[in-house]
Amino acid sequence: MAKVEWSTGIDSVSGALSKPSKSGQHSCTKMLLGTHRVAATESSDCNRVYMRKKTKRSTPVKANEQLVRARFISVSAAVRAREKNLSTLTEDQEAFEAQKNLAGRKTFKAYLWQVCGDEYDAQHQG
Repeated sequence: MAKVEWSTGIDSVSGALSKPSKSGQHSCTKMLLGTHRVAATESSDCNRVYMRKKTKRSTPVKANEQLVRARFISVSAAVRAREKNLSTLTEDQEAFEAQKNLAGRKTFKAYLWQVCGDEYDAQHQG
């Protein structure tokens, strides 16, 4: 495993450091991924770098997967719209605060995802 020593001023790196391009021009052929572990440990080696080859999907996209993708797109758009809707914002914030301490969603965005997801599911059940 590689050991990474960061330059002065860089504490950690997390995520894709370089990605293979879709067109294949002017880019690397492998993905370089850096991770930083935050767990309490005695080891000081908590940064890791991985290289991953570009992969191609071997199976076709199933109908269920397409439904899940369509739901994600719709709910995501509904959450963005609801966050900016001033007519329902106060009610949403009050409902979020009421449910937050009762084993509910801990963030406002997670609460909106649940509300919009439930609305989507209710509309698309039949």
